[in-house]
Amino acid sequence: MPPDTSATPDTSAPAASPSTTGYRALLRNSEFTGLYVSFTLTVAAGTLSGFALGTLVNRETRSPFLTAVSMYGATFAMVLGALTLMSVADGARPRRTVVALQCLSLTGVAAQAVPGLPLAARFVLLLLLGFFQSLGTGTRMGLLVEVVPTAGYALARSLMNITSGGMAITGYAVGALLLRYLSPRDVFVVAAALTGLGVVVLAVTIRERSIRLTRRPGLRQTWRTNTELFSHSGQRALLLNLWVPNGLIVGCEALFISYDPDHAGILLAAGSAGMLLGDLTVGRLLTAEQRRRSAFALRLLLAAPYLLFAFHPPLPVVAAAVFLASAGFAATLPLQEVLLALTPEPVRGQVQGVESAGRMTWQGIGAAIAGGTAQYLAPGTAITAVAVISLAVTLVSRPFVARAHAGGVVASARA
Repeated sequence: MPPDTSATPDTSAPAASPSTTGYRALLRNSEFTGLYVSFTLTVAAGTLSGFALGTLVNRETRSPFLTAVSMYGATFAMVLGALTLMSVADGARPRRTVVALQCLSLTGVAAQAVPGLPLAARFVLLLLLGFFQSLGTGTRMGLLVEVVPTAGYALARSLMNITSGGMAITGYAVGALLLRYLSPRDVFVVAAALTGLGVVVLAVTIRERSIRLTRRPGLRQTWRTNTELFSHSGQRALLLNLWVPNGLIVGCEALFISYDPDHAGILLAAGSAGMLLGDLTVGRLLTAEQRRRSAFALRLLLAAPYLLFAFHPPLPVVAAAVFLASAGFAATLPLQEVLLALTPEPVRGQVQGVESAGRMTWQGIGAAIAGGTAQYLAPGTAITAVAVISLAVTLVSRPFVARAHAGGVVASARA
């Protein structure tokens, strides 16, 4: 077990200079590598289990709504964690907390493999996993801020996003292959094994750190910080753009199985590949100022290609559109940078947890909106309608996000 260093200053993070913020430099930091590897395994496990559950529900119900919600249903409960106990991300021992929450995730994934489990019980498990996942994400992101220098934060998030895209590509491809020969229950077993390995990696690589908050975490402290967060107009605008356009487009993706059951894996993999390319380009090749300037265009790119679904083009055209659109998810990087600059250091873990929980919750809301629409319209028509709403939100909120960007630049200059 790594030693408890909470009583001593943390000197593990490299100095914030250009030479120490490349991908190789980040991976030379053993604690970041531990966070990164465990995150990779968690994403792979989540992709496999989500695809297996979506396939199982589609086979049993043939309902676009239930299929979409089953793939992203855990995100509905994430907002409960953000509104109740998210202060745990800054007010408890982070290593102990993240390992314990990862163990709970392992239990939930393993339970999905129980033979004959009713669908109602599977959805209850999804909600429980979502609640604890929100707390785990906040704690993990709070650790990330301490492990890497501020100048390397965007690069670290970029690498994790790239890996998320890469693991999703692999997960959907492997999941589609496994489900040709194995049952969804067997795929859940594989996902549980990956989750367990992630627990081990966290336990052996991460050192304990001090508690950032001086006040006891809990419901009152969570609400106090959340109230301060949402009272800031710039942060509200950033959160709106981090949550709503993303969530609606994820809702489009949640209809792929209903739109084309035989080729849904190809479309999901294309989306993951586009996300990977976008994060690699924006996070690694662009400067902070170039990232800020590109955010609006990337938000438009995120939704515009989905308008092609109204014309039911052939599979190669659809896959290319999904690939191109998913590069727009990289707009989260500059928005997250600005949000970090506007956030006081003692509550960064909670604020990042709220941002992540809200973004994931909106993925569930987007899936429900898209799935509900597809109950009455054809899946392709529903995808187009949801994409139009995403575009409208981006256009209407643009002036507010621009003001938040200006505030973030001022905050970064003062830091």
